[in-house]
Amino acid sequence: MNRQPILEGERLVLRPLREDDWQALYAVAADPEVWAAHPSHDRWREPVFRAFFDDALAQGGALAVIARDTGEIIGSSRFQAYDPADGGVVEIGWTFLARRHWGTGLNAEMKRLMLGHAFGFVRRVLFRVGVDNVISRKAMVKIGGRLTGETWVEHRVGRPVEHVMFEIDRDSFASGPLAR
Repeated sequence: MNRQPILEGERLVLRPLREDDWQALYAVAADPEVWAAHPSHDRWREPVFRAFFDDALAQGGALAVIARDTGEIIGSSRFQAYDPADGGVVEIGWTFLARRHWGTGLNAEMKRLMLGHAFGFVRRVLFRVGVDNVISRKAMVKIGGRLTGETWVEHRVGRPVEHVMFEIDRDSFASGPLAR
């Protein structure tokens, strides 16, 4: 599976994240409100976001999210933890968008593009979400995500944070809210 494809939708283009995207992407990430409900709520700080950005480049599955009408970078997402065994699974996550694009349907378009690509290679896509991240949990339900029952705790910003796992499989995607 190519974890850094170029995906084109009606209002978005997703392409591989590059080192020279730093300034434009940090301009989006520097808004503390983008991270307020996130387990890593300090990611707006430059050194914290630099580590996140460097990890995204090192992992090889990161995508820049670009508004088609302006050509501007408005966020990022990733394909991670690809496992081709047993029919295949990949995680989608580490997603954020500029606040002015919240509630506009762009997150759903981005996920539709990414899921459509992933289901050419895998049977199941996973999403890790902080248990208290109400915005992301509502977004997962809206796009057809189902809780798996799997939970775990990760340390974020110096404290333990419980996470839950959502999943979407190929069949539910084909008949779900993002199907075309």
